[in-house]
Amino acid sequence: MGIISLSGMEFFAYHGCFAEEQIIGNKFIIDLEFFAATENAELSDDLTKTINYQKVYEIVKVEMEIKSKLLEHVARRILDAVYKYFPDIDNAKVTVNKINPQMGGKIDKVGVTLTGKI
Repeated sequence: MGIISLSGMEFFAYHGCFAEEQIIGNKFIIDLEFFAATENAELSDDLTKTINYQKVYEIVKVEMEIKSKLLEHVARRILDAVYKYFPDIDNAKVTVNKINPQMGGKIDKVGVTLTGKI
């Protein structure tokens, strides 16, 4: 068993509760990690024996293109989509960070982290 992580995936997207956020957009950083059986890939050096990181990135990208009001909703959709495509993944964790959110003051980022399947 190994831990696979994709850290610092950066997207420009249109998530937020305010109408302006869904028009102007903002930068988001996504971190995703999960446990997966890596033994066969460790021994074979064969991409088909592990989780394809490029496909995971593409799944996250598709979910980030769908507007949502809440980061919680975005995070849940990402987890659900990854689990659907890779049902053998276990114990996944995703963090969705909004960079420089419009909250009336200086804030570097706000974020939501979700773990597990539902």
